Amino acid sequence: MASSGPSSTLMGGALLVVAAAATTYFTAFAGKGSTKGDLGDIDDMDDEVEYITEDDVVKVFERLFLEMQAVVGSLSQQIQQIQMSGQMIPEKQLRQILRNEFERALSIKQQQVFDAFGIEEDCLKEAVWEMFAKEDEQPNSYPKAVKSVERFQKLWENLTGESVIGKRPGQSTSRSAPEPPMEILSPEKVVEAAEIYFGALTKTMENLVNKLKAEGKNPQDLAVAKELQMEFSAVANDKGEEALQTLGIKLNQFQKSIEANAQNPTVARSLAMLQMKQQQELAALGAMPM
Repeated sequence: MASSGPSSTLMGGALLVVAAAATTYFTAFAGKGSTKGDLGDIDDMDDEVEYITEDDVVKVFERLFLEMQAVVGSLSQQIQQIQMSGQMIPEKQLRQILRNEFERALSIKQQQVFDAFGIEEDCLKEAVWEMFAKEDEQPNSYPKAVKSVERFQKLWENLTGESVIGKRPGQSTSRSAPEPPMEILSPEKVVEAAEIYFGALTKTMENLVNKLKAEGKNPQDLAVAKELQMEFSAVANDKGEEALQTLGIKLNQFQKSIEANAQNPTVARSLAMLQMKQQQELAALGAMPM
């Protein structure tokens, strides 16, 4: 059984991302702006600059989101295996490991995605900031682009705790208004919410596995397993959040409460047991672990 303690509890928080950059790249979308001057209307972009549509932005960030969720899932499994061997990882060190590995993987994945869609990074960066500027002036000008970029930024926030959603070129902080103080759930409520949350994720995976089997596909096949993980990553956060809402709990409240209860052995032990139960149920389904 996985050992209890702060690192086990943070491990549970990391799994929520699944369930949810290279510095030069990610900070470009988290606070560093275009290098080509002030942002204007997207219709006034230089003719020599590759024209990138809202659909292009959505495709790139949707792919990056799914690819990096899969990376976080893999990292979570590796850390879980380390913990189950009896090694303890201090919470601060674990978070730094996750961040470093995320950035390293993103530096590789981002270029693969750019190449796949035939898009240059500088052109994408400028197009994104142009769309965001237009969105600030006229809301709902580029809603799909904003949603896809901020969804990706949310993945980063969940992993690092660093607030980046809503940042604009030259800003060091988010444009979003500070959130009011959040009620931290009691250890008992955290465990109750975790049972609901993990149950929802397992059910979601079960439905996807059954769908693939009905199509005559084998979840143990590597290509099918990758397809399964991509489909799961696309819906996991929404399904988990919907499940928490039945208890009147928000996802970020749940995540903050897990971190706040990091020193509670009951919470850590319960999360480890839920993770183990989930893996057993997935194995029974014939699915590879999340």
